[in-house]
Amino acid sequence: AAEAVASNVDQESLVWAVPYLPIDPKDVGRSYEAVIRVNSQSGKGGVAYLLKSDHNLDLPRRLQIEFSRVVQNKTDSEGGEVTSAALWSIFTDEYLPSKDDAQKWGRFELKKMRTTSEMDGVVDLDVVLRDGSAEKEVHGTGNGPISAFLEILAQQGISVQLLDYTEHTLGASSDAQAAAYIELSVNGQTLWGVGIDGDISNASLKAVISAVNRAVR
Repeated sequence: AAEAVASNVDQESLVWAVPYLPIDPKDVGRSYEAVIRVNSQSGKGGVAYLLKSDHNLDLPRRLQIEFSRVVQNKTDSEGGEVTSAALWSIFTDEYLPSKDDAQKWGRFELKKMRTTSEMDGVVDLDVVLRDGSAEKEVHGTGNGPISAFLEILAQQGISVQLLDYTEHTLGASSDAQAAAYIELSVNGQTLWGVGIDGDISNASLKAVISAVNRAVR
């Protein structure tokens, strides 16, 4: 009304100047997933939304930032938009490569693990670790499985410092898998790792392996 008075024209004759028309996608027969696209200009929010809505992965903020850079590099080199399925492929290739592909998986692979804990809080960790083409049985101690595993990696010549860690279940059922996210400084390089497993201790150690392998690939 104020603009109509200032312009000395009838209010109904004014053209609306709305840069974005706020609508619910459902009003036009679409879903939020259908209107979200990921390309080289997409922010971390769109990437994180698709991973959470399609795969129940609630990425920590700094991991969102890191992975959005991975996606951007991919789309910059190949062009076009990335579908939800392609986004998941990029994520698994970067953080969860198949154990059947030793070269893609990286230097280390956790084959077996067993933990025992003392009343004083010290955890003993025994693992079978694939290092390259060789498997070895190694032992470490710490105030938890992660710290014990970092000691094991130090024995292999890998200097690792824990920076951040978070975990959550992927569902409400008793047999739901768990996701673990860990931020490490590996030989001075800061990277995230992701692990998914039915056992949270296994998931956390897989996350460590994920980050370390990304650093030493």
